[in-house]
Amino acid sequence: MTEPLKIDRLDDLEARIALMDDLLDTLNRTVFDQQRQIESLQQQLRHLYQQMQSSQQTDADRRADTPDPREDIPPHW
Repeated sequence: MTEPLKIDRLDDLEARIALMDDLLDTLNRTVFDQQRQIESLQQQLRHLYQQMQSSQQTDADRRADTPDPREDIPPHW
């Protein structure tokens, strides 16, 4: 192989490596951003789940405090 051909191939390889390095950085940033979004969504989901559990408990407490109309028969019956 002639020297100019080797230099051209080396330049081509260096350019490809530079592009791949840039692509890798872009992908890493994307993965990092997606991980932050996932963590945020998980936190929101936990918060909503806690609200739902609290609401269900409050509803259950209300039902426990409210007499059942079928059992609350007036005295004249």
